[in-house]
Amino acid sequence: MFAKSREGKRKSAWKGQYIMMRSLWTAASGMIAQQTNVDTISNNLSNVNTTGFKSEKTEFKSLLYQTIQARTTTANGEQKPIPAQAGLGTRVASTTTSFEQGPMLSSSSNTAFAIEGQGFFAVRGADGNTYYTRNGAFDWAIGANGLTLCNSDGYPVLDAQGNEIVVPNEVAASSVQVTEDGNFTYKNADGQYITFSAGIGLFQFNNPAGLDKLAGSLYQVTAASGQPLNEATANGLVPSKVHQKYLEGSNVQIADEMVSLIVAQRAYEMNSKAIQASDEMLGQANQLRR
Repeated sequence: MFAKSREGKRKSAWKGQYIMMRSLWTAASGMIAQQTNVDTISNNLSNVNTTGFKSEKTEFKSLLYQTIQARTTTANGEQKPIPAQAGLGTRVASTTTSFEQGPMLSSSSNTAFAIEGQGFFAVRGADGNTYYTRNGAFDWAIGANGLTLCNSDGYPVLDAQGNEIVVPNEVAASSVQVTEDGNFTYKNADGQYITFSAGIGLFQFNNPAGLDKLAGSLYQVTAASGQPLNEATANGLVPSKVHQKYLEGSNVQIADEMVSLIVAQRAYEMNSKAIQASDEMLGQANQLRR
């Protein structure tokens, strides 16, 4: 009788250890997911003053569920309407970017541009590939063909035809004016405005959230984003507007991010408490084996 009782305790202790291990892994998955959430929020807050930055949000999904009892297995062998299932935690599903319009910030620079609408600027990287951005903090750089409009990294800004935007040699860069549709003009000796470029290229995407995020507020085309749609040639697009001497600020909402940070921190702490509780219960289960 004593041996059977001891054997029953061992089986109960083993089952308890299994359940405790499951809770440990479940709570650990929550801590890992919330750490990613805090990383995302921290990145948003650190870029609150980055021109053209778009805020991001971490999305979660639940992991597999383990069936402990089926719908037809009760202690008395009777049917019951619902099963007994235990979730195995959570993980990060995606980091979604919000492309809501940022605030228009006035600038004294003649080469500062802000987009009102869904469009993106296009720049040619050092590798020859085209990248897209909402950061319109541009400047003139001396190129092989004259003054070329470039971003802060020296990448040339492209027009609607994919060509670099170059100022004619007889035109002073300070006299260049840009219309709302992105066309470059300058005032000649007669006081008339002359268009000398195809204009700043503006491009849209069917799914901008699918773009790959790169350093320097640049985005790269992916299969999820779809190919860029040229506003100058594509039909059915609502055209964007270009505002000279303005920059688009970050769309990060500091108050919302701080609230999200507190929630993520509390969730992280609760998961750590669950691990501590599981560890203590596991220790008590181990004592039953002695």
